[in-house]
Amino acid sequence: MESKSKRVVVATIVFFASITGAVYSAYAQSPAQTTGQPAVARKLGAIKAINGNVITLTPDSGPDVTVTVQPNARILSIAPGEKDLKNATPIQLQALQAGDRVRVRGQGSADGNSIAALEVIVIPHTDLEALHQKEQQDWQKRGMGGLVSAVDPATGAITISVTSLGGKKNIAVQTSKNTIFRRYSSDSVKFDDAKPSTLQEIHPGDQLRARGDRSPDGAQLTADEIVTGSFRNVAGLVNSVDASASTIVVQDLLSKRPVQVKITAESQLHKLPPEMAQRIAMRLKGSMPPGTPGAAGTSRPASGQAAGDGAQGGGPPAATNQSNGGTGGGMRQGGSFDFQQMLSRMPAVTLADLHKGDAVLIVTTEGTASTGGTAITLLSGVEPILQAAPNGSQAMMLAPWSLGGAPGGDASQ
Repeated sequence: MESKSKRVVVATIVFFASITGAVYSAYAQSPAQTTGQPAVARKLGAIKAINGNVITLTPDSGPDVTVTVQPNARILSIAPGEKDLKNATPIQLQALQAGDRVRVRGQGSADGNSIAALEVIVIPHTDLEALHQKEQQDWQKRGMGGLVSAVDPATGAITISVTSLGGKKNIAVQTSKNTIFRRYSSDSVKFDDAKPSTLQEIHPGDQLRARGDRSPDGAQLTADEIVTGSFRNVAGLVNSVDASASTIVVQDLLSKRPVQVKITAESQLHKLPPEMAQRIAMRLKGSMPPGTPGAAGTSRPASGQAAGDGAQGGGPPAATNQSNGGTGGGMRQGGSFDFQQMLSRMPAVTLADLHKGDAVLIVTTEGTASTGGTAITLLSGVEPILQAAPNGSQAMMLAPWSLGGAPGGDASQ
C-alpha cells in the first residue's frame, strides 16, 4: 500500500538527530575557523544523482544543492539507528547511490547552491528499506489504533476508544520521555508529511495509532511511538462529481450536510464487491440491539435514508494482521476485520467511476466546516452497509485508517 519512493522513516529522523550532537562535538574539537575563510555549510537530504565526485543533493528543505566531494573528504557509512560515529565504517565515494540519505559538511558557496564537501555521512537506501520493512512488520505485530477520548498530561496517559463489531472498549496508552510523537498536517495524506509532535498536541477526538507492548489483559499499551491526526469520516450518497476540479460532493449522513471532498493522486479509491458488502451488512445488523433501525428483525429504510441523530461515531477499526485464525476475504473468526488486507484486494476505481447516488464511505483530512478536506480513502459499493447502519455512524467504524503510508495493521485486540 505504500509507495516505494517513501524513504524518510522515523528511524532516519531519530538517527540523524542523534548523530547531530556527535558530529557537532567533532566540529567543536577542530581548530577554530579563522576570519575570512569560507563559511562551513551543512546539509541533510537524499542523493538525487551522482556523477563522478559531484552529487546532486535534495535537502529536506530548500532547492537542490550541488555537492563536490573533495579528494581528501572523509566518507562514512553508518547504520540506521546508530548513535555514535565511532561505529561508522569508511567507504569509497563509488559506493554511494541515488536514494542514499547523507549529511554533508564543507565549504559553502556564497549563494548557498553548492558545497565543497569535506565530510559525507551516509545511510545506504538499502539499509533504510530493510529497516522500513522491519518497522512495518513491528507495527502490524504491536500496533493498534483508535479514537482519543482523554489525555492526562500529568501521567502521560492517553485513553483511546477502540471499536469493533463487538462494540467499543477503552484502552490506556502510556507514554514516557522516550516515546516518539508524530502528527499529521491538517491537509496532507502523506505519512512522510507527519511532523515531530508532543503529548500536548493530542486532544480528545483525534485518531491515534500507537506501537508498543501490551499488558497481559490487553487493557494497556506502553507506547514506543505514536502517530496522531485529526480526520473526518464521511458516509453518504454522492451528490455530484466534478472531474475537472477533481472533487465530489457527498450528502453526509453524519452531519446531514453536503460535503465537498478533494480527490488527489494520493487518495485511495476502491469498490467493495457486492457479496462482501452484503456479508458486512449482515454482521452489522446482527451486532445492533433489537429495535435499532436496520437491525435484524426490524424494518430496513431505503438506501441513504437518514435515521437517528446523526452523531458521529467512533474511530477506525482495530484491524488485525494475524496469519492464523482467519476466515478468508479479510474476515477473522469472532467477527473482526482486517480492513487493511481487505482494501488491498478490492478493485481500484477512479473519479470517473463515481456517479450521483452512489453510496460511499470516506476518510478525509480535517478540512473545514464546509469541506471534507482531501480524501485519504474512499470506498464505494457500500449501499448494503448504509442500509444496515442508516445514520452512518456505525458504518464508519469500518473505515480503514490507511493514511498515505501510515503504519498499517493492528495487533489482535
